[in-house]
Amino acid sequence: MSQLILFNKPFRVMSQFSALGDKITLAQYIDIPNVYPAGRLDYDSEGLLLLTGDGNLQHRISHPKHKLEKTYWVQVEGAPDPATQRALRDGVLLSDGPTLPAAVRQLDEPALWPRQPPIRERRAIPTHWLEIVIGEGRNRQVRRMTAAVGLPTLRLVRVAIGPWRLDDLQPGTWRAVDVKSPPADSKRDAPRSHQRRPDVKKSPRRATRPTRRV
Repeated sequence: MSQLILFNKPFRVMSQFSALGDKITLAQYIDIPNVYPAGRLDYDSEGLLLLTGDGNLQHRISHPKHKLEKTYWVQVEGAPDPATQRALRDGVLLSDGPTLPAAVRQLDEPALWPRQPPIRERRAIPTHWLEIVIGEGRNRQVRRMTAAVGLPTLRLVRVAIGPWRLDDLQPGTWRAVDVKSPPADSKRDAPRSHQRRPDVKKSPRRATRPTRRV
């Protein structure tokens, strides 16, 4: 069994432990050695972030080929009519290609903690909430999807990743669960839980240089 940390990442917290200027990082909230994020959550997004020290488990959660669904509650500026919601479901064209089909439905305003600072609101423009479920993990994908159909995202909260849900976790708190470790994937490299950018190729001249843990 492996330990999986479910963390409710607050607004404007980096999804990393290493310092980055004056920005707040995970180190302020999680004092557990040798755990690393399984995937990321944008600095200006909130909600569920998973962390583990098991490289195989981290890979199974974060690698796009496994298409683990992620569920977001999204407050948008404007009114999502049926045609707009259908466009999000069918896939929208982004700068890096069309998105895969998504599950989309309109929500009543969910009972969430207040965000600090509060979102900007304009009296003349209403806001609505959508639940969007995707199996991809492109950079700022949900925000780009809603913008592409004329609904700028004002607030974005991830409430689930696969079977793991945020539930009653409050911002800045976490809980640990035991998870059966998946078998190693023979088609991939050895676990890279210590690397921040697994997609960046190492220079052959630096192949023997130890990688700094973050």
